[in-house]
Amino acid sequence: MSAKEEKRNSDTAETPGTEEENVPGSVAKLIPVYVMGKRYEVPETLTIMKAMEYAGFKFIRGCGCRGGICGACATVYRKAGDYRLYVGLACQTVVEPNMYLAQIPFYPANRAVCNFAQLTSNPEEIFKLYPELFRCIACNLCTKACPMDVEVMDVMSALKQGNIAKAAILSFNCIQCGLCASRCMGELPQYHIAQLARRIYGSKIVPRAEHLAEAVSANSESRYDAYLDVLMKMGEEELRRVYREREMEPEIATEDWVPNDTQYL
Repeated sequence: MSAKEEKRNSDTAETPGTEEENVPGSVAKLIPVYVMGKRYEVPETLTIMKAMEYAGFKFIRGCGCRGGICGACATVYRKAGDYRLYVGLACQTVVEPNMYLAQIPFYPANRAVCNFAQLTSNPEEIFKLYPELFRCIACNLCTKACPMDVEVMDVMSALKQGNIAKAAILSFNCIQCGLCASRCMGELPQYHIAQLARRIYGSKIVPRAEHLAEAVSANSESRYDAYLDVLMKMGEEELRRVYREREMEPEIATEDWVPNDTQYL
């Protein structure tokens, strides 16, 4: 294998495969797709990720949850006869005939280094770490690239206005895939900036939950150790009985619902 081929396969390794591999009993029509420039015939019903595996690629990286949550399988592709560049997640996007695609499991975006414990909720903290935030020209390419439908441009706008809470809430569904940064004309690392906003919001702006403090205190006082000892001494059948007879939250319950026995809350 040449050095060029080794570089091409650094994120995915090609191995021999058959038409039936990974698609037991499939009768789907085979369509042509191009993976990093090479043509393959794959069933038209598969996602990009499954199609690549069907074609003989073994994922070394760029494959995580397979459920559209982790953001590891960011993919850039073009459709036949279409000048536009499309983006998506390989585990969610279904292949199309003559699709040209390439995965970018990691996009080299700048991630500022800081001592988070010393940060405050002052928006200036973000401005100092990411001055490129103000290079945003509101082109909205970042939003169009987001596979989770996050209004990325609005997130950046909120931060420029100093509204960390709004930015954190708007970017809640961000999965850190980096596709927004790959399309940014201002070369912003939007997903890293938004992540910092969420961290600041969660640790330095949102009021501490009283029930969480109570749970931490109970654990520190070993309040549940005695009952855990009782459970540990039970046999399997007794544990099953206790589990079946436990008081469960009703399917329709108010926000202030609590069980009758609250000693272990």
